[in-house]
Amino acid sequence: MLQHSSEAGLVTLPRTLAIWPPLDFALGAAACCGACVFTNPLEVVKTRLQLQGELRVRGSYQRHYHGVLQALWAVSRADGLRGLQKGLSVGLLYQGVMNGVRLGFYSYSEASGFTRAPGGSLLAGAAAGALGAFVASPAYLVKTQLQAQTVAAIAVGHQHNHLGVSSAFVSIYRAQGIVGLWRGVNGAVPRVMVGSAVQLATFSSAKEWVVSQQWYKQDSWLEALNAAMLSGVAVAIAMTPFDVISTRLYNQPVDKLGRGQLYRGFLDCFVRVSRKEGLVGLYKGMGPSFVRLGPHTVISMLLWDLLRHTAFQYEG
Repeated sequence: MLQHSSEAGLVTLPRTLAIWPPLDFALGAAACCGACVFTNPLEVVKTRLQLQGELRVRGSYQRHYHGVLQALWAVSRADGLRGLQKGLSVGLLYQGVMNGVRLGFYSYSEASGFTRAPGGSLLAGAAAGALGAFVASPAYLVKTQLQAQTVAAIAVGHQHNHLGVSSAFVSIYRAQGIVGLWRGVNGAVPRVMVGSAVQLATFSSAKEWVVSQQWYKQDSWLEALNAAMLSGVAVAIAMTPFDVISTRLYNQPVDKLGRGQLYRGFLDCFVRVSRKEGLVGLYKGMGPSFVRLGPHTVISMLLWDLLRHTAFQYEG
């Protein structure tokens, strides 16, 4: 509840309990890494679907992937069961760094009372997402390129042919320098800004609403579960177009100067995809994206909420 100050009619926002920042970073990282282990196969499938038919008119290319279940089967048949966990190690690195920064920053914003101001949750979520996306961009670059790699029979998009995670980082650095490791960040920042703003704002609002309904006993984990399920739906709808653009920018081939050979940047990618593939092209991979983002949001938000609740009790 807002408290009004007697000085100049200013509104003083209440402060909530704050967790020690390094611990908060670790809790956010742990929660999202736990979710990543379960949802990484869907991330592989989503990446393939988003690259399929790149800049080609619908019906003018061979479709290797026809939906979530068929794509999972195609990947496992061609690359083995290990193929469904391609990029898992660097995916965990990305999730840990990006979400540790993102959730830690948002938690600090909550503790300062900023999120209780009008639009505060959206602004804090967007800022937290932008910061996390920038810091973790090299890991997402390598993850995308590794997950796109497969045998020629079902290959889609450009094939970078990396030998592994460390080899990918080294080869990109040697060819393009330190700047090359952040190539595609202009697509990642708006992607995570939108996803983070929607996820954190809807999760916070949904949890407050669920708590107000008094369906469960106080501090029940079911409150966070219900809120996370509602948040997952909103995230999938809002984030998929940005996700498609981000995947394309990260996976495109580059020239000797490190410039993209297919897209010049975020807006150019948006225009080219829309013209060549139609607006439906911006929602490629919506099926696995929804199937992945739903459980990922539920697991990560639920774990984060439970871990923070435990930390508050311990510190108290």
